[in-house]
Amino acid sequence: MPPSAPSPSRRVARILRTSLFAQVACALVLGILVGKLWPDVATDLQPLGDGFTRLIKTIISPLVFCVVVVGIAKAGDLKAFGRIGLKALIWFEVASTLALLIGLLAANIVQPGSGMNVDPSTLDTSAVDAKTGGGSLPTTTEFIVNALPTSFVGAFAENSLLQVLILACLVGAALLHLGHTKVPKVLPAIEQAQEIIFAIVGFVMRLAPIAVFGAMAVLIGNYGLGVIETYGKLIALCYAAAALFVALLGVALRLVTGLSLWKFLRYIREEMLLALGTASTESVMPRVMLKLRKAGARDDAVGLVLPTGYSFNLDGASLYLSIGTLFIAQAVGVDLSLGQQVTVILVLMLTSKGMAGIPGSAFLALSATASSLGAIPAGAVALLLGVDRIMDSMRVVTNLLGNCVAVFAVSRWEGALDLERARKVLDGEAVADLEEETDGEAEVAPAGAEEPARTPAAVPAQLTKESAGESS
Repeated sequence: MPPSAPSPSRRVARILRTSLFAQVACALVLGILVGKLWPDVATDLQPLGDGFTRLIKTIISPLVFCVVVVGIAKAGDLKAFGRIGLKALIWFEVASTLALLIGLLAANIVQPGSGMNVDPSTLDTSAVDAKTGGGSLPTTTEFIVNALPTSFVGAFAENSLLQVLILACLVGAALLHLGHTKVPKVLPAIEQAQEIIFAIVGFVMRLAPIAVFGAMAVLIGNYGLGVIETYGKLIALCYAAAALFVALLGVALRLVTGLSLWKFLRYIREEMLLALGTASTESVMPRVMLKLRKAGARDDAVGLVLPTGYSFNLDGASLYLSIGTLFIAQAVGVDLSLGQQVTVILVLMLTSKGMAGIPGSAFLALSATASSLGAIPAGAVALLLGVDRIMDSMRVVTNLLGNCVAVFAVSRWEGALDLERARKVLDGEAVADLEEETDGEAEVAPAGAEEPARTPAAVPAQLTKESAGESS
């Protein structure tokens, strides 16, 4: 007698128990309901999202360090690593400039701020100062100097990804220089530390639905849904421009690698939903790194391109800043000439590179742009205070997708992408090696699972040469 099919309630219960996507989706809906029905209660749920983000941030720096060091050591070629970095920067500049141009074009066509006739003197600029904490964006020189670590421990303590990347490059280069015979235990220790960190990621990710619930409840509780009516035209334009940019990313990915962006979106659906709910790309960075590695991108490419993109490739922020600048100008009745709009592009190309990790960075960049033009009152950026948080979802999704596409494109450009493996993974086929579970059912890799790169054939040529000489 054939076994009876499980009841619908049991199937739903099983999906909720095993699927991270389903758990986060339910948490998202519940958070919106609680924020709408009980806004006073919702505002007290801030620690749920903040706590999760803090836990994730504690493991980002050591994870990036381990992945980059292991990637350099296994690749065995520091010059190739330098080429990856250079190609990544070229890709980032082209992508972010395209995002700025799309934003300006969209704002000129739709005119989201026209007809508002706002008097800048009536705006409360003190709220902008509170948002930015009285800070300022670093100059180009300051940005470069700040990327250099002042101490080994300090880079990790401050969670400065660029400083950690530089340290990781130095350590990886030193491992290649010294060879296996002088430091035989260092690389295996770093690999084991990497496995421990990924296991911690699995534990922390079980809290993701709670974090999404708290973050969405606070968002709706604080801002309500009325802001969507007030700024509906601007919000719709920003999201439409982001959709156009993502479509162009899909075309670029197909042309460069032959891969489908839609299939990739389906592959990282849990991470995308989590980024939407928490309005943070940092919350999903460890899992995205793991999935990119599983999808055939080489360790050194993932370890360098993705973290660097968090500082140099803020495509969603670039879209928002260009649209926001023209929205403010239109709202206060300032008609920007073509030359002034070119100035907007040039200023934002610089200011958008130093935004990562700075409180209120979008408002600092907008204020700097307004000041450079001289035609827009700097205090007019207060117009965007009410809608800024609503834009976070657009920014984080566009930023995340832009950086993931950059990893695939640069990896393909450098010959560091296993296309056959990538197609199989994105098509949902099982892959024998790299056994990390990334579908939400099990977050920790099996104890005996190893990557193919750990086989003797993957040891850098310099290391094998020295060990061979020693054995002879």
